Amino acid sequence: MCIARHSKLRRRVPFVTLAAVHFGFWDIALIVVVSTQATVLAYLRRPRLKALAYTLPFPFTLATLSLGRSIDATNVAGMSVIVLYIHAVRWLYRGARLPIVLAIGLSALGYTGLSWLLAPLLPSSDAAFWTLLSLTLALALALYLGLPHRPEPGHRTTLPVYIKAPIIAAVIVGLVAIKSTLQGFMTLFPMVGVVAAYEARHCLWTVGRQMPAWMLAMLPMMAVMRVAQPAVGIPASLGLGWLVFLAILVPLTLLSWRREERADEPPSRRTQNGRTQGSPLRNARDA
Repeated sequence: MCIARHSKLRRRVPFVTLAAVHFGFWDIALIVVVSTQATVLAYLRRPRLKALAYTLPFPFTLATLSLGRSIDATNVAGMSVIVLYIHAVRWLYRGARLPIVLAIGLSALGYTGLSWLLAPLLPSSDAAFWTLLSLTLALALALYLGLPHRPEPGHRTTLPVYIKAPIIAAVIVGLVAIKSTLQGFMTLFPMVGVVAAYEARHCLWTVGRQMPAWMLAMLPMMAVMRVAQPAVGIPASLGLGWLVFLAILVPLTLLSWRREERADEPPSRRTQNGRTQGSPLRNARDA
């Protein structure tokens, strides 16, 4: 009798049933960690620190555990789509002069729509994975070498944490509820970016410029996970992937920062540095 009443209640209240079924341990962990990451990012002032914090793959890690799916071509394709998301926010906000909230909303809808279209079309075969990974790696390298540095102002949110954190958590709850339809794209959905792009609205170019370095680190991470998962499982493959990710992202980020610092130097300082780095004979002749 109680079971019959419970079944009838589930049919009458499908939303409650959906929430109860979909929100497991990893879903809750995803909500907590992503909310924390986005909140910390909001209180960082320097643009390059915001960009670095945005690219740390905590959402990818927990979304992968939450989905329980092996790494495949949808994960790789999601990288290019997330880069489109970041630049779409910038184009709509800076170029089209749309309000930042509308720019973020339209870009997130674009990511979701494109993911829904591509997810059922991409095969899960090894050939599809490695082919797409190679193409995405070439794109990331071209962007890393080609995107110039642009000075942008720093910004730190003035909104209290007790207001911002619940807003972020509410957004993530909605995203986790649709994770099964996005498949591997969910692991790279801009869960942090949906809220953090608002805080980075003054330095969207800096965030976008960090994305190629993130791609160059994430692609080897995914490759290691793809190879290791059949033998060691998803959690252990994520641990191996993190080691590879950090080993690549840290030097690439430091190199980008040094390039930015040189670009920000006044011409007279750059000329002086150039003479100092030249040969002693040339420096004496120039003097």
